[in-house]
Amino acid sequence: MLKRFVDVRDEEVGAVLWSFLYFFTLMCGYAILRPIRNEMGTAGSVKGLDWLFTATFLVMLAAVPAFSALVARWPRRIVIPRVYRFFLLNLVAFFALLKWGVARETVARVFYVWLSVYNLFVVSIFWSFMADVFASGQGKRLFGFIAAGGTTGMLVGPFLVGRLAEPLGPVNLILLSVVLLEVSAQCVRRLSGWAHDVQHQPPAAEGPVGGGMLDGLKLLVTSPFLLALGLQVLLYAATSTFLYFQEVKLVAELGRDAASRTAIFGDIDFYVQLATLALQALVTGRVISKLGLGAAMAVAPVLTGLGFLGLAAAPVLAVLILFKAVRGASHYALERPSREILFTTVDREARYKSKSFIDTVVYRGSDTVSAWLQGGLTKLGLGMTGLSLAAVPLAGLWLAVSLYLARHQRRQTPGTPATLPPAVPDNVPVR
Repeated sequence: MLKRFVDVRDEEVGAVLWSFLYFFTLMCGYAILRPIRNEMGTAGSVKGLDWLFTATFLVMLAAVPAFSALVARWPRRIVIPRVYRFFLLNLVAFFALLKWGVARETVARVFYVWLSVYNLFVVSIFWSFMADVFASGQGKRLFGFIAAGGTTGMLVGPFLVGRLAEPLGPVNLILLSVVLLEVSAQCVRRLSGWAHDVQHQPPAAEGPVGGGMLDGLKLLVTSPFLLALGLQVLLYAATSTFLYFQEVKLVAELGRDAASRTAIFGDIDFYVQLATLALQALVTGRVISKLGLGAAMAVAPVLTGLGFLGLAAAPVLAVLILFKAVRGASHYALERPSREILFTTVDREARYKSKSFIDTVVYRGSDTVSAWLQGGLTKLGLGMTGLSLAAVPLAGLWLAVSLYLARHQRRQTPGTPATLPPAVPDNVPVR
């Protein structure tokens, strides 16, 4: 049955299904935790989101080199499960503290920051592991189906939260994420065995890998092209932060208690992921091959600008959900794969080291600056309409940077049409 939809070989079927399950459990577990975190970010649980974004950035500055030190010393089959089980123990501790009501507001703040760091690491580790286990040709054939596991998890997780948050209580849902994370760790063990026994990977493929943040920063500040890539990520993250604050405010006004607010966040995530999956299928299968790189990169910032204008005119939940759906679909189906293609025009050192810095520190740094900017504008008296209008120029600058990058790509590959391959989710290396 799988071969009817995927170009998979007999010896790959087991690994593909384990990989699908791996990404499904990883993203489903995160999708269950995200509405709980978002509820803690409303006025009813945690105040001072700008400080939480700053704390997240500072923790990321410490966490990224710490993880780099681990992978530089230990092989993947040891590091990845241990990292996951470290996070698993963290979740058990959060469950106990929240269940017993110990320093609830402080624990809520710590959980908010923890999950904001966790979500970046788990996806990054997953795709690094996939690129390590599968060869380039296999990735081109199989990564699309494997990525569907994550999309499915991001649909199932919010659906479960929306139905179970009120009858079971949000805190009890953390235990479900614990179970799913342990399944993810077991999938790593299975896939490592497959890579050794079936792929016949040499011992060096299992060995430690290096990496560091300083080298990435040095390359970034000396290259106008890499600086433009960093600015593109910064602007995407900034508009995401402005949109997130709008979401928190709307839900805080609508939710009557913690359980109802968690359920609303879960439903928003569910409908956004459902629309994203549907639009990805249509764009990827029928439209993407006809678009040039510049047009593909322009879609997300244009829709973002239009979405903020719509939200300024009608700051209601229905408009927000529609905005998030079309923006998410354009990002995952067009904008992010386009950016990954741009990294094929630089050398390997810049592709891995600078890209790591951009995807982590630059992204979280933009979150921090945007949160403080939003807080300052709010103190000046700007409401939801004013904040939405303030984000429109950011979308315009994002569009200009994207078009510059597209022109750079055309100059780097003269005579080659700048078209896109099928949509690739976050952190999938485009070979």
